[in-house]
Amino acid sequence: MALPTVRRGVALGLGVLWWCAVLRLALAPDAGVLEGAVVAGGWGVSLLPVHCVPKGRAAGAMGAGRWRAAWRIAHVTTASPLRRSDAGSGPS
Repeated sequence: MALPTVRRGVALGLGVLWWCAVLRLALAPDAGVLEGAVVAGGWGVSLLPVHCVPKGRAAGAMGAGRWRAAWRIAHVTTASPLRRSDAGSGPS
């Protein structure tokens, strides 16, 4: 019970620190390298795939054969065929 509370507190604290750095960088004329480093670091960390798991353990992961089957039947279409260039114009 205490561990999730600590994690949320740390995440909230780091989020507040990041937003303060963003606002200071955008609004304060004397903002500098420290604020820029905090903003760039926080943005870079947000791009990390921290919730990745192996495909076999992922909830809702699709099996390998399922995509192959979908691509096999994907060539069937109900759209009209394209007209040839010498066939004239279609009805407007």
